[in-house]
Amino acid sequence: MESYVEFSEEVREARKKGQAIVALESTIISHGMPYPQNVRTAREVEDIIRSKGAVPATIAILNGKIKIGLSQEELEYLGQATGVIKASRRDIPYILASRKDGATTVAATMICAEIADIPVFVTGGIGGVHRNAEVTMDISADLEELAVSNVAVVCAGAKSILDIGLTLEYLETKGVPVLGYQTDSLPAFYTRTSPYSVNYKVESAEETAALLKAKWDIGLKGGVVVANPIPEADAMNESEMTSIIERALKEADEQGIKGKEATPFLLGKVKELTHGRSLKANIALVKNNAHVGADIAVRFARLGKVEAN
Repeated sequence: MESYVEFSEEVREARKKGQAIVALESTIISHGMPYPQNVRTAREVEDIIRSKGAVPATIAILNGKIKIGLSQEELEYLGQATGVIKASRRDIPYILASRKDGATTVAATMICAEIADIPVFVTGGIGGVHRNAEVTMDISADLEELAVSNVAVVCAGAKSILDIGLTLEYLETKGVPVLGYQTDSLPAFYTRTSPYSVNYKVESAEETAALLKAKWDIGLKGGVVVANPIPEADAMNESEMTSIIERALKEADEQGIKGKEATPFLLGKVKELTHGRSLKANIALVKNNAHVGADIAVRFARLGKVEAN
């Protein structure tokens, strides 16, 4: 394993000291936002996590190495490089063996976080069951990873371009708890609410950390979704977003855009149709998730120290 994984100095020191560490994905940098907002946002998110007493570990595969924690130069490279592979579970062996570069999706970041023994991961929104999946079988690998990797994913719910109802059904089948952070309604990425309810509402980072500890202490494998709504000031109108997403889906269907290319296309189209407001919302929700995720990671690390004493 050591020949494939490399820790940044900051993360290595945090591991030695038993500090809380928060995993961050890199697809949002290479495929999710334009330059320079992508790099600026990545740095700001890392700084939020540090301000909360935790250590950020942005994860990517560079030159065939799984990097747990990126330098400023590596963040800048990812923000501008072309040809970086969008890496999910299936892609990791190829990228490592061919010594290529890969930006980790939610699924791949969960795998790498578990390898690095990092229990909390902050992202924007999880993937899920795509609309019309009963015909296309287009279901994100994120859901399968949540079933097997012991990592809590702090997100603004499922991306609103998905079939959220079927996504929840899939997670239920896999035994993945969906927690609402101070909310009963499952947020839908750009909007604070959706027509769907979470499994359980949690009020604090302490409560969330205790649930994670209980789950993994008794050997219940798999992750947990911690759905944290976008701040009210940055949220978008639910009915407006529904209309915009319908238009984006129609255009993707007309152009035959499917599979791993679908999500970047749809998010780009939504940005275009909202005149950039969706990008502003995306940045706001990721930062908000960083605040909550860092708090949970710090509380979870403290629980481990209490147990050790």
